[in-house]
This record gives sequence, C-alpha cells and structure tokens, in this order.
Amino acid sequence: MKSKKLVGAHVSISGGVFNAPLNAKAIGASAFAMFLKNQRQWNAKDYDDKTIDAFHANMKECGFTADAVLPHDSYLINLGSPQKEARQKSFDAFLDEARRAEELGLKLLNFHPGSHLREIGEDECLKLIADSMNETIAKTKEVVLVIENTAGQGSNMGYRFEQLARLIELTDDKARVGVCLDTCHTFASGYELRDKEGLDATFGAFGEIVGFSHLRGMHINDSKGGLGSKLDRHDSLGLGTIGLGCFEYIMGDSRFDGIPLILETPNEAIWADEIKMLRAYEEN
Repeated sequence: MKSKKLVGAHVSISGGVFNAPLNAKAIGASAFAMFLKNQRQWNAKDYDDKTIDAFHANMKECGFTADAVLPHDSYLINLGSPQKEARQKSFDAFLDEARRAEELGLKLLNFHPGSHLREIGEDECLKLIADSMNETIAKTKEVVLVIENTAGQGSNMGYRFEQLARLIELTDDKARVGVCLDTCHTFASGYELRDKEGLDATFGAFGEIVGFSHLRGMHINDSKGGLGSKLDRHDSLGLGTIGLGCFEYIMGDSRFDGIPLILETPNEAIWADEIKMLRAYEEN
C-alpha cells in the first residue's frame, strides 16, 4: 500500500540548496523542509543556473515532487513590525524568498506571521502582515504563502486559530494562502493534544475556524513546555509533554494526507527513526 502521508524533516542546505533533496533521501523521507538561503542573514547572492539545475536534478533523482517540499523563510523577517523601515526591510527579504521558491519550482513558502513588539494592537499588526502578503502575491506568480501558527511567545502573532483565519480573510487571493500547524506551537499556545478528546476538539475547532482546505503542511514536534506555556521549545517525539498519542492520531487521520509533515525535533541523529515510527503508526 502506497503511503498517503508525506513525512520528513527540515534538512540542511549546507553546501547549496541542491543538497536538500539528497539529505532528505538519506533519512528515508518522503517530504522535506529547507531554508532557501542562510536564515540568519538578510541578503544572499542570487541563484545561478547551475544551482537551479542541480536542485531540479536532485529532486528528480530522489523522487520528490514540489508538493512534498515546505521551504521556510528567514527568522529575521517580521512583516508585522510597527517600525516602517524594519517592515520594509522584512518585506523586501520576504519577496526575495518567495521569488527564490518559484525559481526552484516550489509551490509553498512557510513563514512566521510577525510580531507587534507591544507597540501596536493585534488587529493592526495582522493588517500590516496581510498588506505584505498581498503585495508579495501581486509580485509573484503562483507560490502559496503558508502561515505558521506560533506558540504565542513574546509578542508573536498567529497563536490563535482566529488570527490565522483573520489573515486569510485579509488576503485578496485565497488560493495563494495556506496554513502550517506546528504541534508544539499549537499545544504551547493552549490547544489540547494529549488525548483523543482534546485532539478531536482542537482539530474540530481548526476545521470550523480556519478550514482544512487551507492546511498545506504541518511541523511534527513534541513540546518541552506544558499546555498553554507559550514556550516555543521543541522536543523529540514521545520525550516531551504532548506524548506519542498525538502523532499516532495525525498519522491515522486522512485530513492530514498529501501535505508535508515535517519534523523539527532537536535530535537530528534520530530523524530516520522518528520517520519510521510515524510510518508504522500509519500502517496500524
């Protein structure tokens, strides 16, 4: 039976983005995430034809399609910044990331929505984020902007399903916006994931408020912090406060078929084992 779940990890691009598919194949992944450039630097040199061709060749050789790749933008970007110069710098970097995704033939760009820095209200911050999203969509061809929910740490937006839904509402082209749910962030922001009753309630609420049609990927992580802790600290599967039941539930639920399910767990050495464990849950 062919797996309906696309499972992988956020792999390294050390040496060039074209190494990401090779690194994903090496751990037995059927999906992967990657940065499109050094995530700790604002600027990077443009891709040359050799880099793009090598990426496409390795994607083909390793059997990956664009649907299985969930690239992530730089952590420096804050589209919700109340400071005009900082927001412009973030927008320019974000647009560059979206164009890089398209150059590589990828369909998605995962991003953290932004932070109000306690200088403006939440709805004003969401409107600023949406403005940048709409401008990016207008200046690119087809890449889907995938909003990642956050743990609610500090002044980060996107920690409630209602905030994700508001960003979708404010986006002009609904076909070009999606959501990535991070299990650690979801739990840390106050949504129960430790038992079937809680999982049913949490994903039921997500379906009603946001809609599964907008779910374009997930980050599969246990959590070092407790329920509602707002602590963004990932743990290996089964070693954190969520427990393995959540991941067995996800692997057995068809609502999560066909989208990248990406490990961002802290121990890279056991990613292959975690992928095997998740696949075993799907087969049971």
